[in-house]
Amino acid sequence: MTETALAVSGLSHSFGKTKVLDGVGFSVSPGDFTVLLGLNGAGKTTLFALVTRLYHSRSGSIAVFGHDLRHHAAEALATMGVVFQQPTLDLDLSVEQNLFYHASLHGMARAAAAPRIAAELERVGLAERRHGKVRQLSGGQRRRIELARALIHDPSLLLLDEPTVGLDIESRRFLIEHVRHLCAERRLAVLWATHLIDEANDEARVIVLHRGRVLADGRVPEVVAASGAADLKGAFDRLTRPAGEGRA
Repeated sequence: MTETALAVSGLSHSFGKTKVLDGVGFSVSPGDFTVLLGLNGAGKTTLFALVTRLYHSRSGSIAVFGHDLRHHAAEALATMGVVFQQPTLDLDLSVEQNLFYHASLHGMARAAAAPRIAAELERVGLAERRHGKVRQLSGGQRRRIELARALIHDPSLLLLDEPTVGLDIESRRFLIEHVRHLCAERRLAVLWATHLIDEANDEARVIVLHRGRVLADGRVPEVVAASGAADLKGAFDRLTRPAGEGRA
């Protein structure tokens, strides 16, 4: 496979006369924790919907490990795991039932899925809850299960859309550290969409998306230096401030 996990080029998308994405382009490499940073309404969720084929792109291209999404969707989708912004677990099924169902959608036999499920539940610290119903879990625990589910089929690209919204501080910390560890341990390519600036540390690569356009792309220190600001918050404010407003 090519060393580029995700390649997006010239991607535009509109809903009626409203353009949501305008010529977006970037790439994500194996081992990279890439933060897609943007305010609510920046186009992050639409971008994820295009990459995961919930929407069809009519302009531009998306390739996953060299597989063009328009022409080789099955091969591209097989390499990715996804944690969507909205919860997607069945609350009335057990944790294990949810995970086995997901494995079956990826064509995994039960015998092959069982050890993968056990391993991922152990990694997120919820092995003892495997037989309990999902509705009995806290919001943070449900997010951990969704992350475990996304990794059962051993993807090489992980997409997470606002995964920490509504979570407490400890749950946020666990998810961020766990995913960063996966990048280092497995060379997993990660695209993490958020509006929370503190989720991008200095080692992260950050892509600033604003009103459907990429305004900055680079390691955090590079983006900060290019903006002339003191930190990422200052850089983000300068990049996204409406035209005509002075610097703070």
